[in-house]
Amino acid sequence: MHSGWKRVALSDVADFRNGLNFTRGESGHTIKVVGVGDFQRHETLSDFSDTTQVTVTNKVGEDDLLRNNDLLFVRSNGNKALVGRCVLIAGVDDRVTFSGFTIRARVKSKKVDHSFLSKLVRSPLFLAHLYRLGGGSSISNLSQEALADFTFGLPSLPEQRKIALILRTWDEALDNLAALRAAKTKGLEAITQRLIGRGGVFPSKWPVKPLSAIATRVRRQNGGGNHPVMTISARSGFLMQSDKFARDMAGTSVDRYTLLHEGEFAYNKGNSLAALYGCIYRLDRPTALVPFVYFCFALKPGHDHGFYEHLFAAGALNHQLSRLINSGVRNDGLLNLNVEDFFGCKVPVPPLEEQRRIALALSAAKQELSLLDEEIKALTRQKRGLMQKLLTGEWPVQVEKDI
Repeated sequence: MHSGWKRVALSDVADFRNGLNFTRGESGHTIKVVGVGDFQRHETLSDFSDTTQVTVTNKVGEDDLLRNNDLLFVRSNGNKALVGRCVLIAGVDDRVTFSGFTIRARVKSKKVDHSFLSKLVRSPLFLAHLYRLGGGSSISNLSQEALADFTFGLPSLPEQRKIALILRTWDEALDNLAALRAAKTKGLEAITQRLIGRGGVFPSKWPVKPLSAIATRVRRQNGGGNHPVMTISARSGFLMQSDKFARDMAGTSVDRYTLLHEGEFAYNKGNSLAALYGCIYRLDRPTALVPFVYFCFALKPGHDHGFYEHLFAAGALNHQLSRLINSGVRNDGLLNLNVEDFFGCKVPVPPLEEQRRIALALSAAKQELSLLDEEIKALTRQKRGLMQKLLTGEWPVQVEKDI
């Protein structure tokens, strides 16, 4: 901590109050209640137009209402990663209260800037405090005592405001990148629909054939080589099996696993907890072993891998699979779908040159998104490091006398 800063506890500068557990009734009075679902990834919550409004029979006192510049924390949630998340309240012009799954902190010291405090409790310093309380992992419940025990260095009020201003500039840059990414994502969706169709309805000029006409099933087993053992996630594609299931897979026999080569496809039929229709991905590394229950295949010559990769990623087979998959689930958890039905699914077969042009266009659009994602990750890392430097005083800020 900077030598000129004062060490304080959060309880020295703020008061805390737990949210209320409301009794709903058909009669009584209505009031808006901010819950965990309103937090999302917001740092400031200023729009209450969609906040849940409930009719309550119990009286809501003035002390239970939110005011501008209050800090609201997630106290308890089924997702432990959300516990401790904080939003700054602004723009309150009506009676708004907060649920029992939250804790409100209200600044009581004139020596503390609420924006600075909001940055502080969203910083790695506060997260480290929560991890210490959780014994090295996320805590299950946040208490007033846990908030009260958080200690930090407090600079002068002008320094607080300058630090908050600097960090707000970085937030705006990240918000702009996020907005750009959202626009690019919509653009990708639009161009995908225009080029390869929507909902499994393909351009009428293209002939359609069963998947078996353009692909050959791959059934080769592990020959004892040193190959990575992988699984398929609907969100992320091919993943190391140990990363997916967070456990050591060294003792698991992979003798019956299927050996895939680069460019070949695998279909994970999924289960009742995964994507309803499963997912198809193309391997982008030299080799991999995948569970033998996957349907694996290689395209026959004369077909572009990139085109079909985009086609499958867009869920082009979902409509057909939805009619093939029985509603029940087998004892082993896998959805009921036999291999003949899967390879009987119809796929479009445009001319090879058109396949290549479409693949290039969609790959370029996805590459733009990937570059934006990398830029957002880099800027986020830089901001995290900057917060550490500024909020500990390691990098002092220069302030004007009139700030």
